[in-house]
Amino acid sequence: MKTNLHTHTVWCDGSDTVEDVVLSAIDKGFDAIGFSSHMAFPRATPWEVNCENALSYVGEVREMAEKYASKIRVLCGGEADYIKGFTTPEKMRYKALGLDYLIGSVHTVVAPDGEYVHVDHSVEILSEGLSKYYGGDAKAFIQDYFASQREMLVYDFDIIAHPDLVRKFNKKAPYFDESAAWYVKELELTAEAIASSGKIVEVNTGAISRGWLEDAYPSPLFRKFLRERGVRFILSSDSHQKETVDCAFDKFAAAEAFIDPLAAIL
Repeated sequence: MKTNLHTHTVWCDGSDTVEDVVLSAIDKGFDAIGFSSHMAFPRATPWEVNCENALSYVGEVREMAEKYASKIRVLCGGEADYIKGFTTPEKMRYKALGLDYLIGSVHTVVAPDGEYVHVDHSVEILSEGLSKYYGGDAKAFIQDYFASQREMLVYDFDIIAHPDLVRKFNKKAPYFDESAAWYVKELELTAEAIASSGKIVEVNTGAISRGWLEDAYPSPLFRKFLRERGVRFILSSDSHQKETVDCAFDKFAAAEAFIDPLAAIL
């Protein structure tokens, strides 16, 4: 079954409409497509579905599900941020939307002084945050990032998004050593926590389609640690354009073992 549950549209930071993505998925032979607009209630930013327009987002996805029911299954979900002390990927927080599933993710690290450091917005913003709020200490920042990943696991959501997103810029603008013992230890600790949570991890090809990495999240080593602990995987593209909805799916479908995401979450 060809399925992608991590998809963004013009409702948040994607480039195309829901219908355009559905039509692309049909053309590419998908059996199901799931939409997962960014959410961080009660926050409202230009790149997130907010409390005021969330029901309209859900309504449009449901309309497309009905319109194209004979050709593809269309699901409505959300990618909900964990920001320590502010918002959580908790299903009760989004209950009124009647979502089919919820993805949990960390895009923002709360620094020791309470300021926000954005993980993946741009190289420049990350560099500024590291310098201003961590004194240039990438190790401390990354340890706080993985601590947030582990803290997030206590909440009620279905799928863990890009659990090593801190790697995004590290190939083109290196700022830490991925082979360092302290970093490998963070991967092992996080793999243990994810396994204990029973949650599903996505193998996410989004950084490939956007030209930042040549491999997926999680990294091969992180996937090894997760697999050794019995963690289940699904394949996702984290697509922000209709053309990339199945980015690198052939490559990873042949190399990884994936579960049926619909059977796991519905």
